Amino acid sequence: MAEIAQKPRVLVADDERVIADTLAMILNNSGFQARVAYSGEKALELASEYRPDMLISDVIMGGLNGIDAAIRIREILPAIKILLFSGQAATADLLEKARAQGYEFEILAKPVHPQDLLAKLRG
Repeated sequence: MAEIAQKPRVLVADDERVIADTLAMILNNSGFQARVAYSGEKALELASEYRPDMLISDVIMGGLNGIDAAIRIREILPAIKILLFSGQAATADLLEKARAQGYEFEILAKPVHPQDLLAKLRG
């Protein structure tokens, strides 16, 4: 019997539910298995049990921001691919802080076109 290829697991974290749900729907329809977290804390919790291959996270969220969540998730899952996106200028300071701690993240500007996002995930 042939083995069924596992779909890449993606965790989408955004406190804007419409964006998170829309991204997950696009990913699920494009050959990925996506789950959603509406906060950095929830993303961290879900990452431990779901063990995603990729994290797509908004940077600016109430509570645990996307960069801090990404750092903590990378500690649990060192091989995870992380893609951050943001529509806000405050992101630069947070990225600089992460760089100072030895973390380098790719960031996309919101709004992200679905084709660009899929190309990044597949590339």
